Amino acid sequence: MTDIYHIPVLLKESVDGMNIHPDSICVDVTFGGGGHSREILSRLDENGHLYSFDQDEDAIGNISPDKRFTFVHSNFRYLKNFLKYYEVDEIDALLADLGVSSHHFDESDRGFSFRFEDGGLDMRMNQKATKTAATVLNTYSEEKLADIFFLYGELKQARRIASAVVKTRSSEPYKTIQDLLRTLEPFVGKEKEKKILAQAFQALRIEVNDEMSALKEMLKQASEVLRSGGRLSVITYHSLEDRLVKNFFKTGNFEGKIDQDFFGNIQTPFRLVNNKVIIPDQEEQNRNPRSRSAKLRIAEKK
Repeated sequence: MTDIYHIPVLLKESVDGMNIHPDSICVDVTFGGGGHSREILSRLDENGHLYSFDQDEDAIGNISPDKRFTFVHSNFRYLKNFLKYYEVDEIDALLADLGVSSHHFDESDRGFSFRFEDGGLDMRMNQKATKTAATVLNTYSEEKLADIFFLYGELKQARRIASAVVKTRSSEPYKTIQDLLRTLEPFVGKEKEKKILAQAFQALRIEVNDEMSALKEMLKQASEVLRSGGRLSVITYHSLEDRLVKNFFKTGNFEGKIDQDFFGNIQTPFRLVNNKVIIPDQEEQNRNPRSRSAKLRIAEKK
């Protein structure tokens, strides 16, 4: 396994948080460049095993043969199905690094970065999927586009942006990143240009890959397959996914609705390992700018 296209974030902290024993059965639901997986494997003996998920074709090139390792070429929302297929009833620890890999941002034809104006509006993690960012921009209703930009991108001018998209596509369909940048230009001030563009691209990426639903499904299934005392170690990069993880760990649901017993104890399947979120130190942030928005939360199954 190689880190040819991705520097793992919070590597030691996230894997330490899994509390791995030599014979642990572990899952890495975001294989990517294999950095976290390799660190997990370094802590397992011949009785331990690691199952790593990734839906991206490019990740397959980072696999190295190891009898303690099984690669699952699939979205992590099918976690439970594949563990059942491999006759795994319980796991000891699961790691999720929810960020988009630096590889995706550096590949012009994948459409994840606004740096490549000639690139296509793709943004698919699973390259066999049919929905692309161009599909969303060219076919979604104005109301739905506004919802996406507001809910997933947290853009204050979501309605005006959606209206501009619909007006633009009526004369020329969206094909390239440059097409989208032209539409966004009137809404982007120079002082916040990169931030607003990043928010717009994030919104489209989340919609194309159905990221919020997939995350909810994975976390629910993880809580079901995790043994008592097992650990979930999750790295988030934006407020939407972090809120879901935080609420789920604290209350057992995604809305953050607190259910208490007769004695006032919060009813949740988890115990928080770190009450305060873990962030990369300054040295890591300087070395890997992508890590600056990372937050690590760790929970243990009761």
